[in-house]
Amino acid sequence: MNALENKQILQAAFAELAVSNAKPFVDLMADDFCWVCTGTTRWSRRYAGKQTVLDELFAPLRARLGRITTVANRFTADGDIVVVEAQGRNKTRDGVAYNNQYCFVIRMQEGKMRELIEYFDTDLVNRALGDPAGVSTESHG
Repeated sequence: MNALENKQILQAAFAELAVSNAKPFVDLMADDFCWVCTGTTRWSRRYAGKQTVLDELFAPLRARLGRITTVANRFTADGDIVVVEAQGRNKTRDGVAYNNQYCFVIRMQEGKMRELIEYFDTDLVNRALGDPAGVSTESHG
């Protein structure tokens, strides 16, 4: 796929994230997809494999935030790489604002996301989200 096609695929998925529908985004993840959270937070690490991303990153985030809304405002594409600038519009379940700004560097291959590197406000993550290990995912699915 070319840069324009990769960009259009991600624009469609992020349009759904803007209305809290993560399914198209999740469907774009290859089985061996890798998500890298940069920085020095308790969330910062390499999540290798789609199922690991869902279980160890998405499940604790959903438990902490509930509904997750991310609005993309700029897409830049060069070959297999698409850079997405976005703004989160969220609150934690205990009412703390979590409106992080993101830069996602996404590597696409054959219409699927293979890797995503996420840059974000690490101080806000530490203050609003705390430690993912301390989040119960049992009752929030």
